[in-house]
Amino acid sequence: MATAQTLVPRERIEHAIVLIRGHKVMLDADLAGLYGVPTKVFNQAVKRNIDRFPEDFMFQLTPEEFENLRLQCGASSLRSQFVTSSWGGRRYRPRAFTEQGVAMLSSVLRSPRAVQVNIEIMRAFVRLRQMLAEHKELARRLDELEEKYDAQFKGVFDAIRQLMAPAATKHRRLGFRTA
Repeated sequence: MATAQTLVPRERIEHAIVLIRGHKVMLDADLAGLYGVPTKVFNQAVKRNIDRFPEDFMFQLTPEEFENLRLQCGASSLRSQFVTSSWGGRRYRPRAFTEQGVAMLSSVLRSPRAVQVNIEIMRAFVRLRQMLAEHKELARRLDELEEKYDAQFKGVFDAIRQLMAPAATKHRRLGFRTA
């Protein structure tokens, strides 16, 4: 059986994770693409099992969130991703799936490809959590060192913090990249 890494590049999964409402989520169109099904078919499967997706597992983007996402990602990249209707656009705003919602998808989508891709998506969420935890740990250690040493090193600590800040705040596209 083929592995998900041969089915879908790891970077594709990681770039599909975006931050909306303070949650790391994946959009329905991205998930459908990863699973190799049309977005319409994907959403129909979710609708048939809607009781498995409470608000903390899945939510629909507001018009403002959708517009912000379009602006951040660029209209041209979203045009191809979100054109599923015969009239030239989506009939419904995208659904966003949290990590728990993606895990629940494994009980809804049961093809061999879906199972393998789901495993890789869950691993990507774990890697993201580990990266965030490491960044927090680094910031905590820097705070401890700053308290320990006197003002003569303040400039060094300020420079280190400036180097750390752009990685956490300067984003064109939401998600994360690996080295």
